Amino acid sequence: MAYSRDEAVARARADHSGRLGLPEGEVSEESVDEADFPNTALGAPLRDEMSGMMITSGWRIRLAARGRSYEYRADRNQLRLYDYNGKNYKI
Repeated sequence: MAYSRDEAVARARADHSGRLGLPEGEVSEESVDEADFPNTALGAPLRDEMSGMMITSGWRIRLAARGRSYEYRADRNQLRLYDYNGKNYKI
């Protein structure tokens, strides 16, 4: 299933509110920008993950909660939480 920009943002907000144990309304959208990432892992590979080395277009989604900013990266097929506690997560 391919996701639209709005669906990717909604999935990111739902995921992040669940991680923090907050109602979705307490996770705000700071920005959503189109971005080109350096590989098919959206520049956020998991440990030991192989990814195709090709430019992949998608969105950089910045959310805020509890006074902190968080970055998700998405394309039409996947969503990844970038550098969360020093690690990347594929959702």
